Amino acid sequence: MAEDKLRLGGMALRNGLLVHGPTHWAAAIRRDDGTIAVGSGRKPRLRVAQGVAGIRGLLRLAEAVAVLPLVKRGLPEARLPWQDAKVLGAVAAASAGGQLVRRTAAGRMGGEAMLAAISVVPAVVALRGGEVAEWHGVEHKAIAAYENDGDAADAAKEHDRCGSHLMAPMLLANLAGTALLRTVTREPSQVAQGAVALAAMGVAVEVFAWSERHGGTRTARLLRRPGHELQRVLGTREPTEDQLEVGRAALAEIVRVERGAP
Repeated sequence: MAEDKLRLGGMALRNGLLVHGPTHWAAAIRRDDGTIAVGSGRKPRLRVAQGVAGIRGLLRLAEAVAVLPLVKRGLPEARLPWQDAKVLGAVAAASAGGQLVRRTAAGRMGGEAMLAAISVVPAVVALRGGEVAEWHGVEHKAIAAYENDGDAADAAKEHDRCGSHLMAPMLLANLAGTALLRTVTREPSQVAQGAVALAAMGVAVEVFAWSERHGGTRTARLLRRPGHELQRVLGTREPTEDQLEVGRAALAEIVRVERGAP
């Protein structure tokens, strides 16, 4: 009897691929000398409010962030997507721009749209420079190949579980939350705005999960369309065979540790 497929997620690195399994992480990178290095470990788990809609998704995102220091400790040569001077400069510029918008247009619908646009600038800079978009393609192709018992070279570079699918529902939820907040107060505090942003993220994750459960419906396809277009146009590029080799190594390692192989 065939084993059930693992539910996998991932993250493109600047020189490789990080893969998340249900209980472990695994990463593979291409070293400067051309060799492949692999690392893995157990994921931290936040077990509070696991069944609460809107909160459970935020907890899973927090776990994904908590994995990153473990990856750097277990595989020091791994380079995270923002480990680049241009990306760090874009982060600083986006932060300054966001503060300016908050001071001049706090709580307004147009202001929230501007904040949403500013927030994606660092990601755009990361994807437009270097090889991150290609490694993002490796992530999607490697995971799709595992799920469909195929080869990564033949898989599509867009994937239905990419985080890009969070952007449209998160923006819409943020705008709706801001409109509701303005019915309560004309000048919402930063704490209130932050609460709206967190709630919007929680809603976006729930929409994401619903779309996966109902993938064959027209509504799910419409919800995924913006994310697929973002992946197609900007977020992913076709990787090289050398990059796909690294992706296959990361997939082999996550399957090994999740299945308990020595």
